[in-house]
Amino acid sequence: MTAQPEHPGASQFSPPMRTLAELREALSTWGFPGDRQEFEKELDAIDLDDLTRVREITQAYRHRILVRYDPGAMAALARPTGDVDAELRRRLAEAGVAR
Repeated sequence: MTAQPEHPGASQFSPPMRTLAELREALSTWGFPGDRQEFEKELDAIDLDDLTRVREITQAYRHRILVRYDPGAMAALARPTGDVDAELRRRLAEAGVAR
């Protein structure tokens, strides 16, 4: 899992997530099913002295919670694959990119 950029117009909802304890609580309460367990597995698999990797993991899971409560992001995630495929084909055609 990698850190993702913030979505423009993200919802105003944001539980406290400034510490690992707060992030764990937010994942348990507000995260997608299985997020807390996956977060713990990812942290267990790295050297905690690798602060860059710890930061990447925590940012990614913070982002998941923010996305979950952003109506635009959730609508995009709920789009059928066929709709996304059709849009990508249309955009590629408009850009003159052969596929």
